[in-house]
Amino acid sequence: MEKYMLPCMNKKLFGVECMGCGTQRSINLLLHGDFIGAFKMFPPIYTLILFFIILFLHFTDKSRNYNKSIIYLVVINGIIMLTNYIYKITI
Repeated sequence: MEKYMLPCMNKKLFGVECMGCGTQRSINLLLHGDFIGAFKMFPPIYTLILFFIILFLHFTDKSRNYNKSIIYLVVINGIIMLTNYIYKITI
């Protein structure tokens, strides 16, 4: 499956991983049942999945307001991604 994954253009051009590096491999690990490996590969994977579920509900369920939840999840994902990125480049 890894031979079909898209390469990170940032890593190819500049030699530095981007903040989203590891997302595809993490999803692949999730699909194979390796939940800990998926988290180690890309820590915000679970909050990202929750974000997409809430976003789907926002577009399909018009009776509720999901705006605050979406904003909170964007902020949480941003913080986790930035922390993970800083950790990766400092090691």
